[in-house]
Amino acid sequence: MPELPEVEVSRLGISPHIEKQLVVEVKIHNPNLRWPVPEEVKSLIGQTIIQVERRAKYLLIHSAVGSAILHLGMSGNLRVVTQSEPLKKHDHIEFHFDNGLALRLNDPRRFGACLWQQPNECHSVFKKLGPEPLTDAFTAKHLFDASRGKRVPIKQFIMDNHIVVGVGNIYANESLFKAGIHPQSEAGKVSLARYQRLTPIIKSTLAAAIEQGGTTLKDFAQSDGKPGYFAQELLVYGRKGQPCVTCFTELTEIRLGQRSTVYCKRCQR
Repeated sequence: MPELPEVEVSRLGISPHIEKQLVVEVKIHNPNLRWPVPEEVKSLIGQTIIQVERRAKYLLIHSAVGSAILHLGMSGNLRVVTQSEPLKKHDHIEFHFDNGLALRLNDPRRFGACLWQQPNECHSVFKKLGPEPLTDAFTAKHLFDASRGKRVPIKQFIMDNHIVVGVGNIYANESLFKAGIHPQSEAGKVSLARYQRLTPIIKSTLAAAIEQGGTTLKDFAQSDGKPGYFAQELLVYGRKGQPCVTCFTELTEIRLGQRSTVYCKRCQR
């Protein structure tokens, strides 16, 4: 499933090609995604794209009359292509622009979404989301205050979008390792001092992934729309049974919330 850095790089990739462009056509080839695609999405026709914004793992394509909201689900991707390029299997929606390009949403499993938000309104999918991790609203105090009384493991706590958005499985594993925190530690028992260590690590881990993805993106119009998980040296994720990079202890894998969790028994307490 695309995580926040992958979605942010998708935003960075498509923005130069569609911002300030006039939408000349919206084609809905299959409206049966995670939720039915509303006809209001066609309100973009005749409108200029003001900005492409990301909120959590959603992309918002803003215009004066409203915003199309895109979510990639588990298998979706966005491609910028010429309008004459033949459709691929699972190309469900496309937006045509006056520069001759088209933005296509491809989603084999159809867990993605295309929704519509009226101007000056907040769609229901955004109403209970926590702060963005790369903003000043995400602080150690926010995590500490929200965690009081919580018995949930710290890994699941920081992956809860009600607490903070976009800290997916890969980056939760990596951040907890760097902070020296055991993933099964009860969130409510983690001290403020440890949250003060963890918070900037989450920020820097996500920021580094975005930067790395951005540098490998090149021209999104010529890419396959699948930045994927960026070539980076992961310290624990996917390294079950391999030696810890710090103490050489064999890394352990457990399941938390149905997700693979890899950690070092010696370095993480």
